Amino acid sequence: MAEDQRLSLTLMLIGVGRLVREEADRSLEAAGDGHSLRLMSALGHLAHEPGLSYSELGRRAGITAQSMQATVGRLERAGAVSRTSPSGRGRTAVLRVTEHGHRMLDEMRRTLAAVEEPLLAGLSAEERTVLAKALSTVAAQLSPAGPGRR
Repeated sequence: MAEDQRLSLTLMLIGVGRLVREEADRSLEAAGDGHSLRLMSALGHLAHEPGLSYSELGRRAGITAQSMQATVGRLERAGAVSRTSPSGRGRTAVLRVTEHGHRMLDEMRRTLAAVEEPLLAGLSAEERTVLAKALSTVAAQLSPAGPGRR
């Protein structure tokens, strides 16, 4: 593939990613309760792996631990996350998703599924499968442990 085509694919991925993220955030916000991809990300990671620290959640989301503390604070106030360890400076918070948080996460997933359908409406089932596989391959290349990564 020529250099200008690779650059073109990179720019297309960046542009499409930005547009999809904006649409997803708009739809989540419209669904209510101040939902966002950031909140969904934190809930999803904690639901999959309870007990993650603020630092680890922040690393996974690409934000600072302090920003993640604010995000988790919103989730705690909403009753979506509970802290099962004593709070205090220098202590690692042990965080768990509550039943309400699992319902919130399910609601946000349904919202994103509704966003996805019109985006992919012009693709056949086979094209959707190929796209999903290609994007998974690209994501694996970009992961910290992916080929060619340090």
